Amino acid sequence: MRIEMAGAGAGPGATPAVARPRAATRGRGPNLSPALLVVASTSVFVGTAMATSLFATVGWGATAGLRLGLAAIILLAIARPRVRGRSRGEWGRLTLLGGTLAVMGTAFYGAVDRIPLGVAATIEFLGPLTVAVIGSRRRRDLLWVGLALGGVAALSGAHWGGGSAAGVGLALVAAAGLGGYLVASQRVGDQAGGLDGLALSVAIAALMVLPWTLSPGGALLSPSVLAVGAAVAVAGVVVPTALEMEALRHLRAGTVAILLSLEPAIAAAVGFGLLGQRLTAAEALGALLVVCASIGALSGGLTRATTG
Repeated sequence: MRIEMAGAGAGPGATPAVARPRAATRGRGPNLSPALLVVASTSVFVGTAMATSLFATVGWGATAGLRLGLAAIILLAIARPRVRGRSRGEWGRLTLLGGTLAVMGTAFYGAVDRIPLGVAATIEFLGPLTVAVIGSRRRRDLLWVGLALGGVAALSGAHWGGGSAAGVGLALVAAAGLGGYLVASQRVGDQAGGLDGLALSVAIAALMVLPWTLSPGGALLSPSVLAVGAAVAVAGVVVPTALEMEALRHLRAGTVAILLSLEPAIAAAVGFGLLGQRLTAAEALGALLVVCASIGALSGGLTRATTG
């Protein structure tokens, strides 16, 4: 899930939601918005875990493309966005956003194919952390940067030397894509809010990776592959987007930032529960450091959305 940053400058493999957090509103009964946001984050990583079952059959690149393609079909059917009458500048911003989605989603799947889901999600979270720090003038944010870098060093150290350097590298590419997404989504959100901008940008991303998506040939058209791909698209994009858009109507930016900073921990829990991936003590410590750094850096403003 990816929610644009408000105030900090511009949120694995998660889904994009072009929306702004609003001031918390009072209503009758308990506020379930924090729970909705946690469920949305969990749904993203459950979708990623399901997607790994296709890697051996069609490859991680085609799986990422299938997810984007099916998600685009569903979102276009729901949103029915206006296509005619948009300016060149508007299409340029949508294309930029689609490009960041394509890079982010594909690279994240490549990382998850090589390193644990929790490790990949934590490294990817450097994207929003970097955007937040660049957009900030607070000196104490340098402390968060140092803390995050220490966490990533603890997370990736064993993988650099254990033959999974490509996985760490792809996770860093996904982080760059997520950072770019946050900046691009803010611009698109100002021009094509709601599901319109999201549906069009996901469709553009799907077209960008189409050659990669079609590379497995007939294997992609297998009913079992399409069924899993549809489940991944729903769990990884459609459901989180709907939950996020509802939750953001009732949460303050700082609250959203803290909740989204828990995503690395959620990813690690999903990786353990569904994929049997155990984090080492060093990896768990690294994830904790990045979560703490993210809460510190993002609490002054916000952001995010979905990779993977």
